[in-house]
Amino acid sequence: MREKALKIILIFIGAAFIVIMLIMPLLTVIAYALRQGWNTFFNAISDPYAIKALKLTLFTTIISLVVNTVFGIFAAWAITKFNFRAKQILITLIDIPFSISPIIAGLIFIVVFGRIGWAYPLLEALNIKVVFAVPGIVLATIFVTFPFVSRELIPLMNSSGSDEEEAAALMGAKGFYIFRKITLPHIKWSLLYGMILCTARALGEFGAVSVVSGHLRGKTNTLPLHVEILYSEFNLTAAFSVASLLVIIAVIILILRNLIEYRLKRGEND
Repeated sequence: MREKALKIILIFIGAAFIVIMLIMPLLTVIAYALRQGWNTFFNAISDPYAIKALKLTLFTTIISLVVNTVFGIFAAWAITKFNFRAKQILITLIDIPFSISPIIAGLIFIVVFGRIGWAYPLLEALNIKVVFAVPGIVLATIFVTFPFVSRELIPLMNSSGSDEEEAAALMGAKGFYIFRKITLPHIKWSLLYGMILCTARALGEFGAVSVVSGHLRGKTNTLPLHVEILYSEFNLTAAFSVASLLVIIAVIILILRNLIEYRLKRGEND
């Protein structure tokens, strides 16, 4: 009886915490966005600056996802299938974005590619602008989302071993064929899970992007930065309307993540 009561109490506390800290704020954002009617809401999200910010956010997210997916697969393959001296160093480097603040990440790109950076003279000679331009936003987003795919793949590929790949190699199969026919079917759900986490992080990134973007409206503003500018201008309805787009995207990503997580657990049970 006591255990049952404790179970109910813990479930209630957990549910109450989720409702208060997660569900209520999200619903509040949407309610505030719609408080002046649908016309005001649609005007806010269809504003040219909001559309440009959305396009830049999606562009940055897609580039970051592609780069980090390719890198994540290569890094996980190298770490789990080969033995080399610098393996632990590579693992440590992959984890760096987890351990430093996104603000510091943005400052790193300022120091490297900005006017005070060692790479600036070369970039200026080539007429390439990184800081306060789209390339800087892309690089910053790639940096902060760097570990998500590889960190999902490494434990799974470690646990699965390399017996099947080695057997296929002994039978004359080529590297890409081995990956496509043997490795990829084993890791596909973890790969998708990591890609979804990477996408969610890229869509909502603020700190590093804020440092390197310059907040140029219509040019280097992503959706989170556009929300901040609207809020700073006390245009609260528009700010919450644009923020609700991020909320809706986040909910969709959460649903996809849970579906894939369920598939992963089901695969483990099978």
